Amino acid sequence: MTPEELRAELESGCVRPVYLVAGDEPLHRDDSIASLRELLLANGPSDFNFEVLGPGHSGGALTDALRTLPVMAPFRLVLLKLGSGARGAPSELTDAVAEICLSELDAGTAEEGSSVLAVVVPKIDRRSKWVKAIGRDALVNCDAPSKLAEVAAFVTSEARAQGVELERGVAKLLAERIGPQLLLLRNEIAKAALFAGPGSPVTRSHVAAGTPDIAEGPVWDLTDAIGDGRADQALEALSKLLSAGAPPPVLLGALASHFRGLVRVRYGGAISRPAFVVRKMEGQARRYTARRLLNCMDAIRETDMALKGAGVLRPEAALERLVIGLSG
Repeated sequence: MTPEELRAELESGCVRPVYLVAGDEPLHRDDSIASLRELLLANGPSDFNFEVLGPGHSGGALTDALRTLPVMAPFRLVLLKLGSGARGAPSELTDAVAEICLSELDAGTAEEGSSVLAVVVPKIDRRSKWVKAIGRDALVNCDAPSKLAEVAAFVTSEARAQGVELERGVAKLLAERIGPQLLLLRNEIAKAALFAGPGSPVTRSHVAAGTPDIAEGPVWDLTDAIGDGRADQALEALSKLLSAGAPPPVLLGALASHFRGLVRVRYGGAISRPAFVVRKMEGQARRYTARRLLNCMDAIRETDMALKGAGVLRPEAALERLVIGLSG
C-alpha cells in the first residue's frame, strides 16, 4: 500500500497489528509514521503510548514493549527503526520480529487496547524471514518516485490533500520543474495556491511565473560541482540559479536532498535514481569521509536556520558560505 492508502485504511477503522514502512523517500516514511501516531493514539498521551526502539535494543525489549498496554488511547504504537537498512540490524532483533509476527500478532485486525508494531527501514530484502513474516499486505511502500508520471501522481495527490485545485497539466508541469524532490514539491504546491488566491485553481501561468525550473541542468551543475570539489564552478552555478529567480529555501532543499543521497550511498544504502546518477554519486561519496558528510548535514541544518531568520547573513550570502564549505 502507499502512504495515502495507509491513512485511508486507518481512517476506515482497519488497524493491522504490524506494519512495514519501507523505502528510501524520507517524506513518505515521515508521513506514514505521522498517520500512525495521529490515528492510533487519538490524542492519547504520547509519553505512555509511543515508544521508539532501534538496533541497539534486544529482542526481549521489543517483546516487552509490545506487551505493554496503552494508557487512555485506543492503541500503543511501537516504532522499530532499523537505520540505514535491515542488514545492519542485529539478527537477534530481526529474528524477534519474525517470531513475534508468527506467534503473537494475529494476521487480521488489531484489537483496541493492544500494541501495534511499525518497522521502519529504508531498504528490505523481500526474501528475508522477518519480511515474509510481516507479510506483503502490511508493507507501506515508501520508495521515491523515479518516473515523471509517478512524480506528477504525487503532485496530484498532495494537492488534493492540501485542498488545492490544479488545472489540467499543472501536476506534470510542477513535476517537470522540480523533479522528484517531494518536500520541495509540497512547498511549491502551497506557494502556488497562495499565488493563485483563495478559491482559485492553480494554472500553468501561476506555475510558470512562480515556480523555478530546478529539475534539470542548473541544479545538477551545482550539486556536481560541489560533489567534485569545484568550489569556483559551484559558486558560479549558484549565482546563475539565484539570478534566474530560484528561491534560496528551494536551493537549500535541493542541496539537502543531494547530501542525504550521498550519506545513504556512503553507508551502503540504495537510492532510486538512474544508474548513471548512482555511479556519479558513488564517486562523489568516496571524496567525503563519513564524519565529513555528517558535518555537511549539520552545516545544511545551520543554513536552514539562518534562512529562517536565525542568522545575520542575507540568504544569498548564507548559501554562498554553505556552498564553499560543502565543496572544500
